[in-house]
Parts: sequence; C-alpha cells; structure tokens
Amino acid sequence: MSPPASTLHDKLNQLRQRFIDQLPARLQQAATLWQQSRASAPAEARLAPELHRFFHSLKGTGRSLGFERIAMLADQGEEALTAATAPHDLEHTIPWLLQQLGEEQQRLQSQPGQRKALATLNSVEFSSNSTQVRNKRQRLIYLCDDEPDQVSQLLHHLRCFGHEVIHFEDTDAFFNAVLTRRPDAIIMDVQFPQGNTAGTETLTSLNKLTGERLSSIVLSAHGDFYSRLSAVRAGCNGYFTKPVKPLDLLLAVDELTAPPDDEPLRVLIVDDEPDIATYHALLLEEAGMVVHQVNHPADALRALDRFSPDLLLVDVYMPVCSGEELANIIRQQPEYVGLPIIYLSSETDSQKQLSAMTAGVEAFITKPVIPEELVSAVRLRAERLRLLRSLMTRDSMTGLFNHSTTTDLIGKTLSQAHRDNSQHAMAMIDIDHFKEVNDTHGHLAGDQVIITLARLLKTRLRASDIIGRYGGEEFVVLLKGINAERAAELIDELRNDFELVDFHAGGECFNCTFSAGISSFPDSPSTEALRLNADQALYLAKHQGRNKVAISTEPEYDRHQTSHQ
Repeated sequence: MSPPASTLHDKLNQLRQRFIDQLPARLQQAATLWQQSRASAPAEARLAPELHRFFHSLKGTGRSLGFERIAMLADQGEEALTAATAPHDLEHTIPWLLQQLGEEQQRLQSQPGQRKALATLNSVEFSSNSTQVRNKRQRLIYLCDDEPDQVSQLLHHLRCFGHEVIHFEDTDAFFNAVLTRRPDAIIMDVQFPQGNTAGTETLTSLNKLTGERLSSIVLSAHGDFYSRLSAVRAGCNGYFTKPVKPLDLLLAVDELTAPPDDEPLRVLIVDDEPDIATYHALLLEEAGMVVHQVNHPADALRALDRFSPDLLLVDVYMPVCSGEELANIIRQQPEYVGLPIIYLSSETDSQKQLSAMTAGVEAFITKPVIPEELVSAVRLRAERLRLLRSLMTRDSMTGLFNHSTTTDLIGKTLSQAHRDNSQHAMAMIDIDHFKEVNDTHGHLAGDQVIITLARLLKTRLRASDIIGRYGGEEFVVLLKGINAERAAELIDELRNDFELVDFHAGGECFNCTFSAGISSFPDSPSTEALRLNADQALYLAKHQGRNKVAISTEPEYDRHQTSHQ
C-alpha cells in the first residue's frame, strides 16, 4: 500500500495514475457499446449518446489531468459521432480511435516519468491554513511595558477576552521572543530607560529581520506629531497615548488580528466523473475551502440539505440529468434561489454556453480549468453570498446571530439532538440595570457595553456554540454537548470577568454586570421549553440580587402546558 499523499502534487500524481489504471476498463466498455450499436438501428440510436458521453468525458478529464493526446483522440471521437449521418460513417473511425487510446494508455503505464504532473500542475501553489493548531479565536499577544499598574490592568482585559498574553519588562527579552515565536500582535511602550525611541527602533529592527511587517500597537506618553511619525515609520498599526483605556485597546487588537471570517468557504461539486470531481476538489481544498462531492445528480438535493454549501460547482453534461436541468430543480426551491451555481464543461461553443446559463447560474468555466481562475471565481461568488447571508442573519451592532436566526439554528440543533440523544444547555443572559447605564452615561455608552459583552461571548465560547442577540440587552447561548451544571460554571466565569471590565464615558469610569439563567436539553425538550425555563431561572437570578447565574429547577414550560389543558 502506498503512503498517503501529503502535498497537492502528490495527490494529483496519484489521481493521474488512477485515471491511467482505470482507462483499460473504460475502453473495453466503450468497445462493447460500439459493437452493440452496430447490431441494429434501434440499438445504434439508443447507444450513440452513451458513446458521445464517453468521449466527451474522456476529453475533459484527460485535458484537466494533463493527458493531451488522450484528450485529442477523445475530441476526434466526439466530433465524429456529432458529424456522422449513418453508422457506416464511423465503421473505421471508432475502432481506430479506441485502438489509439489503448496504445496511449500502455505507453503511459510503461513510462513512470509520464505519470508526473505537468509543469502547469506543478506550478500550482496555494496558501493553506490547515497547519494552524492554535484556536482560531485565540490570539498570541506580546505586551512589552515596564509600568506595573498599567500592565496588570491591560493583562486582565486581554486575557478576559481569551487572548494568550506574554508580558516582557525589557526590550531584549521581547526582541528574542519575537524571533523565537511570532506573535499575532505586539503592544509596546516606546519609552524605556534606553531612551524615548528604544521601542520604535526595536520594532524597526524586528520588521527588517523577519522580512515582514509585524502587527503592532504603540503606547506612549507623547501625542505630538513627530512621536506619531516615528511610530508610523516603524510600521506600527495603532498609537495610544497614556493613560490607555483598556477596552479601547482591546477593540483595536481585535480589529488588527481578527480574520475576516472564521469559517472556511463550503463548496459542493456535482460531477459524474469521480476523477475530475476529485481534481477540482483538491484545488479548492488547497486554497482552504471545505469541499464535498457527489457523482450523481440525484444525490445533490440531500447533499445541499446536509452540507449547506456556499456555492455549487456543476458539470453540464451528466447522464440521467444535465447540469442545466439540475440547476432548474434547485432554483425551484425558495431556500436555494440565491445559491451561486457555476457550470463546468468542456463545451467551447458560446451559444451553447449561453443556452445552458438560462437557469440563472453565476458563471461558465471551460475545462480544463486554470487552477487560479477556478479558485478566484469560486471565492468571489461564495464570499458575496456569505456577505448577503450575514446581512440577513446577523445583528448589525454586535455581529451575533439575530433573534430569528438564533431560534432557527437552535431548533435544527435540537432536531438532530433528538436523533443522536445528545445533551445541550441554554443560557439566557441579561445586562443588569441597563436602563440606568443609558440614562446616566448615554446611549453610546450603552452600545459599548452591549458590543463588549457580545465580543466576550464570541471570543470565549466555542465556534460550535450558537450565540445570538435576543433583543435589546438580552443574549441567548446554546452550549452544545454539556449539561446545565457545566454550562453554569462557564457562564459564571464570564460573569466574573465581565464585571471587572472598565467602561469610560464623559470622563467617568463605570462597570457593568449581567445575570443569567440556565436550562438543559432533554429535560426541556424543545426550543420554547428551553427558553421559558432559562427565562424562569434568569428571573430567579435577578430576584436574588442580580449579578448571578441560576439553573432552572421548576419545569416552567410543563406547568404552563398543564394550566392550559
């Protein structure tokens, strides 16, 4: 057994070898079809499309995998079948082409050097994020500052939001640490005993040594033009004058280090040729996308429901159902009206391409694809759909799921939980005395509190958990795979950290707290039951003095149900 392929080139070479190994059986099948088509006129009429599809498929796959002679012979076969007006027109052409294809297969099989990917394939290079091992939401921050009072406050706020923070008191230790382990961001006081410019000089040297611009934020007691100019020339991304408001600095770090989207793009490929589908999947996966492929159009609808792709890549010519017909079937379902669809085909006739696009597809890409163009076309259209979906499903202020989307996602999760007997916990979270915050400090300060709590929930909880803004100052979280007691511990940790966050408005500093109620599934068997029981626990936490986390003990939902019977 050969070792698993570890690079794109290795995987492509294995794919090409598999194509060559399987070609004799495909040629034998085509020869059988040809013999059957000559037996009688009805058989010829029935089997001609099958032969046409064989040559068309062989042409597309051959070209994509770099077998130009195979593609050329298959193209001749496709043209001959298209131009023929009677069976005797093909009497010599088809057997000769099948013989030539067989000889080419034997030549390739006997020359291992021919199995290597062509230069065009070897030149394909994509940056992959698959080697990252640290939590996507956690950032490694280096804080270089020698003022104890400021450091302790900054460390608390940065760690409160889930970042890994390492503190340095001198520039030498900091310098060596950056060269040893590269941070996601640097926060640096530029005033040290070595002189006012020691910090910026250190950053300039690091940028030169590493050959890249490190994400950095400067802290300084000076806000004058030349101090700021020195920081800009050192390649700094942010500049804060002391005393620094920790929350403002934290938001700047988030903006500087947060990726545009934590979730990779999801692409569904529908192609009856497994080899060519795998080839396109490899190219997209190497570009950091998640790909699922099906080889029969009838399996596409189930895959759409289970995989929830951002884009559909469809071969035009498939047996049973063409790509155009499949696109029409998909477009007839309201939930998929906006799903981007890209056709793939060896067809070069522009009129046929335009005709195939009547189902409202996004683009038509001709095989063999140029890898960079395929990745670019898919990413552009899939990211556009992501943006549109985000506008419809996300709360504009916090970026969390809105009320309706949160309810829908929780409902789907519970439907699956009923099937696999899993457990989940819901937390209803409400900011204490929020009206007083707005009345005392203003609505902008209130918005800052809401945004900060949203960021805290998003950075500290798992990507798999469902986090939504339920309305106003109220949030809801579905913590997957844990019981109510563990959920209460996690939320209580967040509550302790949140009350220590300093907010500033109008020259005043203030703090906020929240209360939370916890319910669990399957004790509460539905979304509504979870919500009512978590709400009942939240009311209990408020009644007990606020700034608390309470677990539901009274079957509030069941009691309501009983009272209406």
